[in-house]
Amino acid sequence: MTDHDGGTPADGRPAEPVTPPAAAPAAPPAQPSSTPILKDVLKYGLILAVIIAVVGMILGGVFAGWIGVTSALIGTAMAVVFLSITALSILIANKFVGTDLFVGLFFGIVLGGWLLKFVLFLVLAFVLRDQPWINPVVLFLSLIAGVIGSLVVDMIVVFRSRVPYVSDVTLPGEKR
Repeated sequence: MTDHDGGTPADGRPAEPVTPPAAAPAAPPAQPSSTPILKDVLKYGLILAVIIAVVGMILGGVFAGWIGVTSALIGTAMAVVFLSITALSILIANKFVGTDLFVGLFFGIVLGGWLLKFVLFLVLAFVLRDQPWINPVVLFLSLIAGVIGSLVVDMIVVFRSRVPYVSDVTLPGEKR
């Protein structure tokens, strides 16, 4: 019971100040649904690259000697680097989810990754073109095996992933 004139309790005590409840700390934004998929793509892609490298080294060694072995390793390494850049750029860009600049940063980082791959491929193609310690057929076949294998890994990982049709959306009344 309070005294209506002064806002003090009827027993004469001073009124206790009303403090608003402490605001809950802002929850960090949830990771995008693509993050676990891209991590799986990288993991299985690296396993596939090891298999391609071993098979390429054996076949390259049989058909072209030590030059074939080094060419298989270089071709596989090129495939791994080129195909990892896209997944890594998206994973890095996903770190900025929840910021005001996310969309611009996302597309800038991914486009920068693609441009890096393009320039790196051109530089490697010109540098490795006429090297005497490279067998171009083994290098090309290793690179193609890596690209096709990576596409198969991407397809399998995406098909096995369980992502809803509408992801990364909070519906009204839904708690995250």
